[in-house]
Amino acid sequence: MDKIFYKTELCIGSGSLEELRRFHKESVFVVADPFLKTSGQLDSILAYLDESNDRVVFTDIVPDPPIETVVAGIQATQGREISLVLSIGGGSAIDAAKAMYYFAKKQGLFKDAIMVAIPTTSGTGSEVTDFSVITDAQKGTKYPLVTREILPDLAILDADLVLSLPPNITADTGMDVLTHAIEAYVSTKASDFSDALAEKAIKLVFEYLPRAYQNGQDIEAREKMHAASTLAGMAFNTASLGLNHGVAHAAGAKFHVPHGRLNSILMPHIIQYNANLNPRDRRQMNKDVAKRYQDIARLIGYQASSPALGVRQLIEAVKRLQKQLDMPASLSAYGISRMDFDTDKEQIAHAALLDGCTVTNPRVPTVSDILGILESAF
Repeated sequence: MDKIFYKTELCIGSGSLEELRRFHKESVFVVADPFLKTSGQLDSILAYLDESNDRVVFTDIVPDPPIETVVAGIQATQGREISLVLSIGGGSAIDAAKAMYYFAKKQGLFKDAIMVAIPTTSGTGSEVTDFSVITDAQKGTKYPLVTREILPDLAILDADLVLSLPPNITADTGMDVLTHAIEAYVSTKASDFSDALAEKAIKLVFEYLPRAYQNGQDIEAREKMHAASTLAGMAFNTASLGLNHGVAHAAGAKFHVPHGRLNSILMPHIIQYNANLNPRDRRQMNKDVAKRYQDIARLIGYQASSPALGVRQLIEAVKRLQKQLDMPASLSAYGISRMDFDTDKEQIAHAALLDGCTVTNPRVPTVSDILGILESAF
């Protein structure tokens, strides 16, 4: 038996920020990306809040938020009885806010608080997931926090907020969306419900991500990618993810490559591994998984007349998309040195094997398998 739970109310489209006007006399804890403060965008968003609301603003957010950031955020509220946690920004800000919300409640704070998420990137889907990834900076390890308790109550999806995203972040976050959708589609927990969400997200990414990258002011492309991000988030929140994210979490904590970019580099190699596609001996192919990849290839317009051809064509499509987005195709092309790679690869492989996302990968990996994937990706 599967249990599927969709909690988050979605407000979608231009002008969605008007929804903030419904809050009055709340004690609001705002967790936001620092860039939004320096750019003035945060003030523009908070202007929608009625003056009757008391506000505490925390913007000391860094990529891959460490445990110390979560602690500092809770301390910044100075014991106030917070009734509304408002997270604004990319995945790091929303993840940090979700962790603060969770641990504050465990401490008896934020007792009756609700959470509102306003994504300003189109990538993580964090506004509709019960995932939060926090980093132990000293150990160089990422820890996923997974609980329904951190699902936002409301998500405001206003594509006007992503019009100013620079091309590199548009590319990185967009490829994260694609990874979420593809991994959810081949997950061992995939269902008709997650498939429908993932399929739509995949189609939107291949059609609209290049447009959003080439012209950030293309509002249709921005709206479609904002929707794709949330759809993919709902898909993987239902079906979970796989080895692509398991390795990305582990390698990202060591190499500090942007998460979406790292997922992009790994994706062709993970697809090849999961399908177990060996050109010299097709008898080894994982046919069930290969057929799922074949379905994706057909979805985006390839003939994909056989599972093996479908796998190859999907890999080809991912690589073509990388080129359209001017993204590196390997860790070395990104700038990771052979010395650093050799120093950390064993630890990355072991950490990836233990990552919660790896549990639902369609092929059960070994440390040796992961090392082989890493070598291919290097």
